[in-house]
This record gives sequence, C-alpha cells and structure tokens, in this order.
Amino acid sequence: MKINQIRNATIVVEYANKKFLIDPMLAEKGTYPPFPNSARQDQKNPVVSLPTSVENIIEDIDAVIVTHLHLDHFDEAAQRILPKGIKMFVQNEEDATEVRNAGFQNVEVLQEDTVFEDIQLIKTKGEHGRGEILKLAGLVCGVVFKHQSEKTLYVAGDTVWYDEVQKVIDTHKPEIIVVNGGDNQFFEGGSLVMGKEDIYKVYKAAPNSQIIVVHMEAVNHWNLSREELKSFINEKEMSSAVLVPDDGQSYTF
Repeated sequence: MKINQIRNATIVVEYANKKFLIDPMLAEKGTYPPFPNSARQDQKNPVVSLPTSVENIIEDIDAVIVTHLHLDHFDEAAQRILPKGIKMFVQNEEDATEVRNAGFQNVEVLQEDTVFEDIQLIKTKGEHGRGEILKLAGLVCGVVFKHQSEKTLYVAGDTVWYDEVQKVIDTHKPEIIVVNGGDNQFFEGGSLVMGKEDIYKVYKAAPNSQIIVVHMEAVNHWNLSREELKSFINEKEMSSAVLVPDDGQSYTF
C-alpha cells in the first residue's frame, strides 16, 4: 500500500490496486473564513496551499471516503471538482442524502461488512471530542481496510482516544494506523481530535504498528504543531513507530 498525505485529513490511499481519496478538502489556500471562537482569526482556511495540483490528486481515483461532512473533510471545492459519478462512501444515511443533494449519483453508506473490489471496508466509531462539545461536533467515523494481499490499515478519522479506538486495535490488529493529530480546539470544549497524549495511547495500544499522524497545521484552530509532536515522539522514544509527514509526503508499506 501507499499512503500519500495531501493536506489536513486529505490522504490518498493506494490499496490492493485501488486508489482511495479520503476526506477531500481541495480548496485553494485562504478560500474560507477561519473557524470561529478559536486561534488564528487572522488566517483564512485552509491556511496552507495544496502540495500539488487538484488534477494530480484526483487522477485515477477509484473511490472517495468521506468520514463526515465538516468543511475541512469535504469542502465546496471537492463537491464541485470531483466527478459526479465517482463511488462515494459515507458514514450514514443523513450524510448520504447531503452528498446526493450535491449531485453525486453513486453514494453508499459504509457498514461493518462493506466490500469494494475484494477490499473489506469496515466502518469504525469515533468521538469528535469529549463531553459537551460532542453535541456540536456531531457523528464521525473511521474505516479499516483489509485485503489478503495487504497489511491491515486503520484510518481513525476525527476522533480522540477512547475505548472504541482501543477496541478497533484489539479486534483488527492493524499494522498501519492513520490518526488525525492536530489537537484542534475551540477556545472552549477541549480537543476535537487527538493531541500528543492520545497519540501516545495509540502507540501503547499498538506498539508494533506503524502510526501516521495527519490533520496537522492546515486549518486555523490547530493546537499541536509538527515540531512539538516530533519532540514529544523523541522524548517518548517512539520515533521508529510514529511518522509525521509533511504535506505531499508519501509512504509505502
């Protein structure tokens, strides 16, 4: 498999000879207002440019997975640019309705036993924060990829560490884990995605897995920089297990 970090949570996964685009935010730098009640109100989103052209990103994509419909995971640019006949996987019927309303004709709700071209796609749960903020953040999902010719991949999506993440790791024993780790926050309500201590818990739960941390430094309410995370990784002596890609960087497993 090959995993290419594009920007924020947007990644391209080549898996069992199929190419998946996950959580596409495809707008040019500075297209949208900053998320309110959070840091960097002087910076419009996304706060960084794409590392390559949109044409390169969407070339030969077989399917798109949208873990939830927040702007930084499925933006207006993606809705406009992606071919309307492309295979779209979403987390529930509510999201499917919205995606169909945006003009997409081939939309499927992920289940725990979805199969796409001999690849198992297993929907996993996530919690987009802790406590009261969950009501505002709404439902999210992740996905486990399985195929006889590939290592098992777990893309956790916008979730903090909690018991369901542990359960996915224990049940599916993924060899590769992608987590969203920018510790994004509003001024109230705490972390919306994983911070460094959450990432450390993933490492402790799966010490033999390769962990890739994405969703970094791309929208205004990020709270954990790559530099700070890398220092923490060194301090905890997990640098062989945890990768922090730059935008545009890819890994093959």
